[in-house]
Amino acid sequence: MAGIGVPRGTGQRDRADDSLLTLLGDLPELITNLVKAEIDAAKTWVSRTAKDAGIGSVWFLVALFFLFWAVPVILVFAIAGLSSWWPVWLSALAVFGILILAVLVFALLGILKFRKVLARENPAQAVATDIKIAKGSGDDEL
Repeated sequence: MAGIGVPRGTGQRDRADDSLLTLLGDLPELITNLVKAEIDAAKTWVSRTAKDAGIGSVWFLVALFFLFWAVPVILVFAIAGLSSWWPVWLSALAVFGILILAVLVFALLGILKFRKVLARENPAQAVATDIKIAKGSGDDEL
């Protein structure tokens, strides 16, 4: 009856008639095979994910390249539009002033956000503080 329900050529055998000791004896090999299969699956996943991330990064770089050249075009368009009412030099100066104002506002927002980040306690500092407290040397700091 051995082999019933197991397709031929798969390398598997029917283990229904094996004793408990035989099954327990095969357990380390089965666990080793499982771990190897999981490691191989993880390697495949990392490889595919890295490849897809690399290709996606290239597409983002291409998009940024075109955005890089689109910004001057829109600025020239703004200068040309303003030059309908003002002289070209004044239009260019107005667009430049607006850009400098935008740079200052966004830089200020960035500085404020980084101040929040720097003021926050990182996990390594929290662990160090907990260790000091556990040792009893942190009582003076609290």
